[in-house]
Amino acid sequence: MEKLSSQELVQLEDRFGAHNYHPLPVVLSRGKGVHVWDVEGKQYFDFLSAYSAVNQGHCHPKIVDALIEQAQTLTLTSRAFYNDSLGVYEQFITHYFGFDKVLPMNTGAEAVETAIKLARKWGYEKRGIAENQAQIVVCEGNFHGRTTTIISFSNDPDANKNFGPFTPGFIRIPYNDTKALEAALQQPNVVGFLVEPIQGEAGVFVPEEGYLATSKALCEKANVLFIADEVQTGIARTGKLLAVDHENVKPDILILGKAVSGGVYPVSAVLANDEIMMVIKPGQHGSTFGGNPLAAKVAIAALEVVRDEELADNAERLGTIFRAEMNRIIESTDLVVTVRGKGLLNAIIINDTPESKTAWNLCIQMKDNGLLAKPTHGNIIRFAPPLVMTEEQLMECVAIIEKTIREYTA
Repeated sequence: MEKLSSQELVQLEDRFGAHNYHPLPVVLSRGKGVHVWDVEGKQYFDFLSAYSAVNQGHCHPKIVDALIEQAQTLTLTSRAFYNDSLGVYEQFITHYFGFDKVLPMNTGAEAVETAIKLARKWGYEKRGIAENQAQIVVCEGNFHGRTTTIISFSNDPDANKNFGPFTPGFIRIPYNDTKALEAALQQPNVVGFLVEPIQGEAGVFVPEEGYLATSKALCEKANVLFIADEVQTGIARTGKLLAVDHENVKPDILILGKAVSGGVYPVSAVLANDEIMMVIKPGQHGSTFGGNPLAAKVAIAALEVVRDEELADNAERLGTIFRAEMNRIIESTDLVVTVRGKGLLNAIIINDTPESKTAWNLCIQMKDNGLLAKPTHGNIIRFAPPLVMTEEQLMECVAIIEKTIREYTA
């Protein structure tokens, strides 16, 4: 087959693909560890990690080997039959995160939908709430996925304008506001509080210390389920296995995705204890691909990599260094206002309006200098490299970011 140039490949996507993304103008063809290469062979540091799906690094050999080995044996049975991989995986992941049960799905949005259904059913069958009256508290600035129900409680017009009518049953309150949560929990028929421990898509919005612990305590007092969406913040990204671990919070329902598979295959999971999970009976929820043998083997390998290579500790250590370096740069420039984050989930805020092109233009220049990152919400640049990064590699990346900022302001 004739090898196509980057420009030709971009044109193919533009011509034949839906225009629901606005990618950075780079066409990637290979990845290994913290690096990716474009079609022409130029090497880049990946500072997005597929929105934290590739925490273990691109094409980690242990995860890829698990995929290949299982793909040659058995890929899919559906859940009409048992298979020899699922139970082993379910035992592994429930012990790994400390829950009784797991409900396996494929994507983050599916996992969030599963958690919503689970919380509602629990409310009806365990709390005695009248059917179709359950309410779930959510936060402004949230990003939980793209399904019709999930965008029903988004306040991002890009996500929900002209996609209605929407699903009722949600109370939206400000993020990082425990007084607002306390008031919302006093409304009738509230069954759950769905929250991101750090709002990633909103620009790595880190709540105040104690927010999660206080929120969990308020939920317990109100007999309401605390539902943690750790699709992006989980699996060692923030310097702990889960972001809620920073405040020693145990969610009633835990939602995982992305790095559960290290970016090799779509895998998501909803974890809860028996009292909650067992309200789901046969035929009431499922997925043809959820819990397939390929996903099971890949997820075990991916989670073993996180544990064995101590990626949470590495993220914690390198994140501290990274924010210190960004603060050093910020002191000598007016272009960047602040840096915020935990572990290796960080963002810098650009001193311009969200409507400006400054952050985008900076990302273009960083690309030209060998580092890939992407703006979010206009004037925020998210930085989330693979957690297998070394300190030496991190400092190379800091140098690229600093060079780009200096060039831009020169």
